[in-house]
Amino acid sequence: MSIDSDTAADPTGDRVDELATAFGEAIAELPVYKRFVEAKEAVENDDEAQEAIQEFEQIREEFQLARQTGRASQEDLRQLQNAQEELHEIPVMSDYLAVQNELELRLQELNEIVSEELAVDFGQKAGGCCED
Repeated sequence: MSIDSDTAADPTGDRVDELATAFGEAIAELPVYKRFVEAKEAVENDDEAQEAIQEFEQIREEFQLARQTGRASQEDLRQLQNAQEELHEIPVMSDYLAVQNELELRLQELNEIVSEELAVDFGQKAGGCCED
């Protein structure tokens, strides 16, 4: 049985799909979401930020490999933390992280509203099957 045949037999399902689409569109119209998109684009278009991101990712991968093999040192951890601090000090990155946090808080508020109606953590259940 396909999903399409299920929704055709269930007009309530169609309405829920319409409401979910409208909900997503409404979120995309939130000022905080628009600021997030702008901040993300600013980071993506900033050469200094992109270089720092690549450097941080390389250091992080090296640290994770060293940790998995039991060779990670405190100096390795300090190097990773320093790279992260340097990345976060770049103005466009700092702005991005601040608005990302603000957006996450707003989405959490919306999740709580939906979850209250469902008596289940909607965001957690909708987000996937696995947790870190």
